[in-house]
Order: sequence, then structure tokens, then C-alpha cells
Amino acid sequence: MSVIGPQSRLTQVRGTVPNMSVIDASSVRHNDSMIESPLSTPRLDMQLIADRRELHRVAEPGWCEVFTASKVVAALRGLGWEVRWGADVVRADARLGLPPQQELDFFYERALELGADPETAGALRNGFTGVVGCLKGTAPGPTIAFRFDLDANHGGESRSEEHLPARDGYASTCANTHHNCGHDGHAAMGLALARSLTQWRDRIAGEVRLIFQPAEEGLRGARAMVAAGVLDDVDRFIGCHLGVQARQVGEIISGYRDILGSVKLDVAFAGTGAHAAVSPQEGRNALLAACVAAQNLMAIPRHGGGDTRVNVGMLSGGESRNTIPSTARLALELRSESTEALQFLKEAAHRVIEGAAAMHGVSFQVDLAGEACSASSDRSLAQLVGAAAQSMSRVHTVRDDVSFKGSDDAAEMMRRVQDRGGQAVYFGIGSKLGAVHHNPRFDFDEESLSIGTELLERIARLLLTPLPEAGHL
Repeated sequence: MSVIGPQSRLTQVRGTVPNMSVIDASSVRHNDSMIESPLSTPRLDMQLIADRRELHRVAEPGWCEVFTASKVVAALRGLGWEVRWGADVVRADARLGLPPQQELDFFYERALELGADPETAGALRNGFTGVVGCLKGTAPGPTIAFRFDLDANHGGESRSEEHLPARDGYASTCANTHHNCGHDGHAAMGLALARSLTQWRDRIAGEVRLIFQPAEEGLRGARAMVAAGVLDDVDRFIGCHLGVQARQVGEIISGYRDILGSVKLDVAFAGTGAHAAVSPQEGRNALLAACVAAQNLMAIPRHGGGDTRVNVGMLSGGESRNTIPSTARLALELRSESTEALQFLKEAAHRVIEGAAAMHGVSFQVDLAGEACSASSDRSLAQLVGAAAQSMSRVHTVRDDVSFKGSDDAAEMMRRVQDRGGQAVYFGIGSKLGAVHHNPRFDFDEESLSIGTELLERIARLLLTPLPEAGHL
């Protein structure tokens, strides 16, 4: 298996990357050795699994999902859906945390190598990798939206024989990029849901909208799609995630509460370099300023308005051991379950950074790399999800009122719909995991995809089908 990375020259890549578009669903062999439950084998959708494995192998990071989004566009158009993509559904000035142009160019050209349609890819390149599919029914009714994220994370994937993607030949073919949060599964479920909904479109009363969102990791993508207006007329919003607080196949969390709001900040300190022995008094130590900031950021007091989190995840700087460091960078995140507490953290963080810079006589710049608000599921919509789940033979446990304990920028979409008088839910699909999320050995049992897709379809039927028909779940 060839392994490539953004640092590689495309001339070295040409001809070495397998064409992911030729994966045959009939050749997929489901491996259920991850779990012992008898739920692991029945009613598997081979196309669903083939799509997931193809997307897993392609593994594109946020704002670079050109091949992935191109595949979604082609699939939806092939089913006869109305499809919009690129700048029509992603507002340019609302995007956060765009990668360097070199990385954007690399993944665009790689997508073409993998067989993406050039015209479609051209509209998706340079950080416009959102897709929205629309299916209108034959009778009036509500507009409901399902959201699926597309992006992978930076980080290498395990090559151990105990890691099923590596053993079975669908591990990431791109160095330092890996689907370790389940978004390949989410996107594959979105495509499977589209196939299912197409079959009963004549019985739909209303409109269904599938939102395929780029750049969830780092909370960078949802806000740009919200700003483009793709949720302005949505009555019900549904999002989901694999394996969060639910580690059994057949377990469903009908609606999370307390999705934490979060702010991601990149901070650059600029000082003055000098010889550390001959003329240290001429230097201004940017690295020490960053260290002081890091320590004091972690000391920000908690807030009574809600649970809070602060983390400095990266710190780097300096040029050599005998030079006063002239540059330093740190990356941090702030999280809270309330808007008030998150604002408190933001203001405190800026004071700490400014004070650390002043202490060491250096300048600083703070860039917003990602942001999302807090949100909770609407109780009544979560109850509908729970009722749909309880009607399924493969679901053995349904839990509600579970704290998410993390952040997801689906909250931006939830809040938009709720603020305009609609309802939103974000629910969990249980799965046994090969390792925790964001780990090189992360994987999930693929039976969860089949269960999740069935549940999504049942939710759609309840919301979009006239009552006599909806009763037959």
C-alpha cells in the first residue's frame, strides 16, 4: 500500500495511488471479530460498508475533502437529488482555520488522481468542500435536515495487524491523515440514507435535506454553512455521532445535552533574537512569554455559570540553544457548557496572553482557528428518536438525557434552527471501539452503521410521512 503525505511531490504520487472509486461492494468482507455480540452480522448493507472503507482509505483533512465531497455529489446526482456544493453552500468569509495553500493544492490534485470529476472538484477546491442534497416530497410538510461531517484528522494510523483497517487493506493511504473520529462512517450513513429515502420519495410529505459538512475537527466548518443560509428554512435538525458515551452495538443515546461551546486560538509571540551569552540583554524572549502564558492559562479560575475546560495543546519556539528565542507559538482551546462562562474564559485568556507578552517585552497576535456555541437537544425530538430506536429489533438499550462532554460544531446548526423556532437533536449510535476517538487505533464495528442508517430512516419516516404511513416503522 502506498502512503503519501502533503509534503510529497505529486509527480511521485502519480500512478501510485489506487483508484478508490472502483471498490466493489460485493467484494466487501465484514469482519465482526471486534465484538462478541450476536448483533454483529445480520442485515449488513454491503454498499454502506464499501463506501465507509473507501472514504477511510482516502482520508482528507478539513477544508481539503475534495475527493470525498466529489463522491457525495456524484452519488446524490445519480439518485436524482437536487444538489448544491462549493461556494453556494459555504460562505467564504465565515470559514475558520483554513490550511496553507500548499495543503489545499495537494489534496485537490490528489482528488483528481483518485478519479474525482474535474468540474465538480474545481468548485470544491480551496476550502469550499460542503455539499447539500435536497429531496422534495409530493405533498407539503416540514423541512428536515440531517448533517454528516466529512473530514479526517491529522495523525498517523496504526499499521498493526490487530487494527482491522490495516489488516484488511483499507487503512489511510495518506501519511499523517486518518479517520480516527468516525466521520467516514457518518458520511457513508448519509449516502445510505439518501439511497433509502429515494425509494420512498413518493410518500414524503415535506422536504429532506442532507448536509455534508467539511472541517468539523477544530470547529471550523459549520459556521460557514450556517452563514450561507442552508438551515434558514429548516424545521427539524438531526445530527449524530458514533461511539460517544455509547460503547455497545445496539445502544442508542436518543439526545445529548450539554454539547460544550468552544473557542480554538492560535497565538504567536514575536521577540528579539540575541546571543544568549554575549548579549542576552539585547534579546526579548518569546518562548518564555509563551511558557508564562501557558502556565497561567491553565490557572484561569473556574466559573459558576457552567462547566469549563482549558487546554494548551501545543507550544513551540526558538531557533537554537544559544540564542534568545525570537518566536514562539502556542495553540489552546477553551470550552464551556454556557455562553456566559465561555465569554469569561475568552476574556481571561486574552488578559493572560497580553500580560505574558508585556512581562517579556514581546508582541503577540491571536488568531481564531475555530469556534462553536453550546447546545442541547430538544426534549420532544429526542423522545421521537428514542421511540424510533425502541421499535428496532437490533436496538437493546436506549438512553436519554446524556451529557456529550465534548464539542461539535453541529451545535452551530442546532442553535440556528432553534433560534428560528425549530427543533434540533444530536444523538449517539453505540459501537464497540478499537480504541478511543482520536487514537491511531480508532475503529468501530461496522454493524453500527447499518443500525444507525435504519434509525435515521425511521426518524425521517416519522417526520415526513403522513400519519397512517408513519405508523409502519
